[in-house]
Amino acid sequence: MLISPAFAQTAPAAGGDMMSSLGSMLPLLLMFVVLYFVMIRPQMKRQKEHKAMIDALAKGDEVATAGGLLGKVANLDDGQIGLEIASGVVVQLQRHAVVQVLPKGSIK
Repeated sequence: MLISPAFAQTAPAAGGDMMSSLGSMLPLLLMFVVLYFVMIRPQMKRQKEHKAMIDALAKGDEVATAGGLLGKVANLDDGQIGLEIASGVVVQLQRHAVVQVLPKGSIK
C-alpha cells in the first residue's frame, strides 16, 4: 500500500499546559525586552535631546542643518527659523532641520 493509514491523536488535557505555553512565550518576551533596551530606549533619548536643543535655539546661534547648510540664526518663529547663510542672505527653514548647534566663532 502506498499511503499509510492516519491515526487520530487524542487532545491533550486543557489545564496542564499553562507552564508549557508560558515557556513558549518566554523567548518572545525576552526578545522584546532586549529590543526595547537596545533600540527603542536610546532612540527616545536622542529625540528628547534633539527637542531640547531645538527649544533652546536663540538668535545668533551658529547651527548646522540636515541639508548641510551652516549659518547663524537670524530670527525665530514657532515652527521656522531664519538662517543667515551669507551676509544679507536669509533662508527660512523648519526648526527640525537643525541637527547641531556649533560653538561660537565656527563660521567665518
